[in-house]
Amino acid sequence: MARVLISMSNDFLTRVDSIATSEQRTRSELIREALRVYIKRNKISNNAKAAENAKMLTELLG
Repeated sequence: MARVLISMSNDFLTRVDSIATSEQRTRSELIREALRVYIKRNKISNNAKAAENAKMLTELLG
């Protein structure tokens, strides 16, 4: 597995660690899950935008 170095404020890292501890996860597990959720939401949002654009084009060309 590849490693990634990220920077964040100490306050934010404290919040991340607090959540990870309360969920009995590692910091890495929590951050991976957060990124999976972000990617899924972004994909859904992009699909919705693509559908909206296709509809507009259909209306313009129809």
